[in-house]
Amino acid sequence: MNSRGDIRDVIAFLAVARERSFTKAAAKLGVSQSALSHTIRGLEARMELRLLTRTTRSVAPTEAGERLLRSVGPRIEEIDAELAAMVEMRDKPAGAIRITAGEHAVSTVLWPALKRLLPDYPDIEVEVVTDHGLVDIVAERYDAGIRLGEAVAKDMIAVRIGPDMRMAVVGSPCYFAAHGKPKVPQDLTAHRCVNLRLPTLGNLYQWEFEKAGREVKVRVEGQLTFNTMTQRLDAALCGLGLSYLPDDQIEPHVGEGRLVRVLADWCAPFPGYHLYYPSRRHASPAFTVLAEALRHRG
Repeated sequence: MNSRGDIRDVIAFLAVARERSFTKAAAKLGVSQSALSHTIRGLEARMELRLLTRTTRSVAPTEAGERLLRSVGPRIEEIDAELAAMVEMRDKPAGAIRITAGEHAVSTVLWPALKRLLPDYPDIEVEVVTDHGLVDIVAERYDAGIRLGEAVAKDMIAVRIGPDMRMAVVGSPCYFAAHGKPKVPQDLTAHRCVNLRLPTLGNLYQWEFEKAGREVKVRVEGQLTFNTMTQRLDAALCGLGLSYLPDDQIEPHVGEGRLVRVLADWCAPFPGYHLYYPSRRHASPAFTVLAEALRHRG
């Protein structure tokens, strides 16, 4: 068997298997449909295996074809990515980067880095999609995502880009004057709280606490539910209930007396934000520059 010829023929097979069409695959490869069909028949003959099931209306991989698609397809993609990266090495960092991140991560980590970085790299384009859900960045065609360290999937490369974080339960002085202060997390069930709707599962977020190794989750209730941080902070400032927010968002208001923090001894630190991306993804020069600008050095 001619290994070089086989690789070209396998690439042709991958195109047909992914497009589920000889016509579309031929157009993508820049060959005629008859030539592509001949190539696939030759590959099947040499392997003595049927790789595609053909009907007048559709084309689909056989069991053997599916195995070849799963095993060889990613390796061919890796080779293509490496070749593309070698070409990019000739040029200065350029191109588009697409990132998904939550509202807080964008405002506290990503946006400050982009403001410093982009003036020096005019050929880099960044699209930021603010999304609070746990997005499948491969399926949704993102280059990377930003999430808390504990939320990053194990099969991803994760780069720490922020310090540890803490959450805080806060309310206005007028709220506590009228309703008193909770002493333990379970007391929150008797208070008006501002809820957070999680988009990934569609349910309400349970407030999480930890003290001396003991973990407590409380399902709170109140008049208001938001899926954004700005409104939850504003609701607490207006005295409409207690909110559960990141430390850095409430510190200025606590310092100036507009908010009062409670249950601080129950709010333990946890891993901060990480930039994550697929382990097989080859970092382009543009992406490398951005990742380095984001890297936490604390």
